[in-house]
Amino acid sequence: MKAQHCFRSGFVGRSLAICVAAFGTFSLPVQAVQLANGTVYFNHPPRLLGARTTEKSIRVWGAKYYFTLSVPTDAGEPLQRVAIAQREGVDNIRFRLKDTQAFVGEGRRQPLSLGAVTFDQPTQAVSVTFNPPVPPGQTVTVRLVPRRNPDVSGVYLFGVTALPAGEKVSGQFLGFGRLHFYDSFNGFGSFWNFR
Repeated sequence: MKAQHCFRSGFVGRSLAICVAAFGTFSLPVQAVQLANGTVYFNHPPRLLGARTTEKSIRVWGAKYYFTLSVPTDAGEPLQRVAIAQREGVDNIRFRLKDTQAFVGEGRRQPLSLGAVTFDQPTQAVSVTFNPPVPPGQTVTVRLVPRRNPDVSGVYLFGVTALPAGEKVSGQFLGFGRLHFYDSFNGFGSFWNFR
């Protein structure tokens, strides 16, 4: 409120620094980037913080894959949708879409409400829509449940793309989530990996 007085009084440049020092810090609303054709981009896109799996052995049932993203306070738009697509790995991993969940933060304490969760065959992407969108300044974790872990060991890369809220939006690629699966066969008690 007091900071607004600085603007109404006509303070600019160096005077703005004095005004902030006198009245405390304040923030201006950050707008998303919008092109002339109406396409909306993030002002500052979310960051992919990492990916992990609960089971690293091949052929295991019941694994869960977690992808964690941070939506910066200056994103300009809330996060509406995340697309996660396998880009590398010998086997094509299939997911149980109805078991997809999302949470605030990196744990599982506060669930987020989801809209549509779909799979796009041409791009091999699982698309997760947040309803309502995730506001700037939050961290969110998406949980995907595979039918089972791959049959072949190795590194599997999943490209993660974030899309802002809006009717006409452009997704921004955030990077790769990396999961490494191992062949745990050691000659003793490995029966359970072959279910």
